[in-house]
Amino acid sequence: MAIGLPEFVENPENRCPVILLLDTSGSMLGQPIQELNRGLAAFKEDVLKDAQASLSVEVAIVTFGSVVRLIQDFVTIDQFTAPRLEADGVTPMGEAIEYALDLLENRKQTYKDNGILYYRPWVFLITDGAPTDFWQGAAQRVREAEESSRLSFFTVAVQDADMNKLRQIAPPQRPPMMLNGLDFRSLFVWLSTSMKRVSSGKVGEAVALPPVGWGQITT
Repeated sequence: MAIGLPEFVENPENRCPVILLLDTSGSMLGQPIQELNRGLAAFKEDVLKDAQASLSVEVAIVTFGSVVRLIQDFVTIDQFTAPRLEADGVTPMGEAIEYALDLLENRKQTYKDNGILYYRPWVFLITDGAPTDFWQGAAQRVREAEESSRLSFFTVAVQDADMNKLRQIAPPQRPPMMLNGLDFRSLFVWLSTSMKRVSSGKVGEAVALPPVGWGQITT
């Protein structure tokens, strides 16, 4: 009989994977990146209040600025330390999305290899700009994955983000949301509350998400 990875032997709970795909380009310098860092800390703090969610929710962080970086590979929230992100460079959003989708597929395979059930993964893109690289292929992959229920892709626009490009990247059924100011804390508390609801349900079951008070859809 195959022996599973230690992390799954010690914690065989169903997993709820979420990738935070974060813009750390130069335009995020100053207050935007500071508020984003505070939001990440609030996310950990809030998920930890729920015993089930702290064992089930797995977070990975991919940033894109000067380069695309895996800042945090998948860990459960109890093992997660909120990073201190710094802003620099351009916006290789297309490459970052492709990287995140590959990372997610690899993680799903790891779950399957270890007999771990998982909820539909979330990918959360947060950006204040527009891609500076080729992004059309990434957008196509996002839409195909969403249509086949392989993931839920959320797009959050900050301040001067290019909404026209983001609408082309986001799945039609989940258009980009414009963040209210720099209220990252409310965004991440909403994400935490959503993860708690998902992780308390059954795998494959539809869950009603809390109202979005942190942003709005703009036409």
